[in-house]
Amino acid sequence: MTVTPKNDLLRGTLDTLILKTLSWQKLHGYGIARLLEQRTNDALQIEEGSLYPALYRLETRDLIEAEWGKSELGRRAKFYKLTPSGKRQLKEQTERWSDFSRAVSSVLLAES
Repeated sequence: MTVTPKNDLLRGTLDTLILKTLSWQKLHGYGIARLLEQRTNDALQIEEGSLYPALYRLETRDLIEAEWGKSELGRRAKFYKLTPSGKRQLKEQTERWSDFSRAVSSVLLAES
């Protein structure tokens, strides 16, 4: 993930964003990055140097699992999907993010 002023707040949320993306469909790494970029109107630029370590970290923690398949271009690619543990983790992280977001918004949007 390229960290620029407009997405500096998202540092540390890549794992959760990957889990959410995989809740929609099974994807290979490049597909995950492109889908996140599309869904954020290119506000997030996910770089390989951030994406693949995150995928490895999530796989090691048994939050996602991978299997080899063919990409849309006919190339061999590793496709990732959520595990039951990953689904639980996504639910927990989504709730934590919502609580945090509401708390910060209550301060930032207050008149005085």
